[in-house]
Amino acid sequence: MSGGTKRPKDMSGLEVLQAILDGEWTFPSMAKTLPMQLVEFSRGRVVMAGTADERHLNPAGGVHGGFYAVLLDSVLGNAVGTELSAGDSYTTVDLNIKMLAPMPLGEEVIAEGLVIKVSRSVGAAQGTVRDARGKVLAHGTTTCYIRRSRA
Repeated sequence: MSGGTKRPKDMSGLEVLQAILDGEWTFPSMAKTLPMQLVEFSRGRVVMAGTADERHLNPAGGVHGGFYAVLLDSVLGNAVGTELSAGDSYTTVDLNIKMLAPMPLGEEVIAEGLVIKVSRSVGAAQGTVRDARGKVLAHGTTTCYIRRSRA
């Protein structure tokens, strides 16, 4: 990330996402590998959009399941992050996904992550990936370890 005088570790999770949405911070570099962008967020909720292209195909010619995994890991982790204060951080410990339909090639999909619970040291979230018509293509859950900056 770059820009501004504040560093992400000096900002709450909500402030970091707002800085990205406002263009004050560049989106994490993973978005260059997997085209995705932040659409909206609120406390406990993050929505991102992504579009698979020819770079994301598996040997069988379909979109690699890792596309689902990256989208879900991003919205689920960031949803947990919206609950954190400046100086706190999180990391994914467990990610479970169920792919229910093939990822469409060249069509935007929407991923939404919602917090289930955040405690002192653990955050849990659930989410979905849907196509433009609202059909659920995949769903998943995560558990994140939270490191608090204050004792």
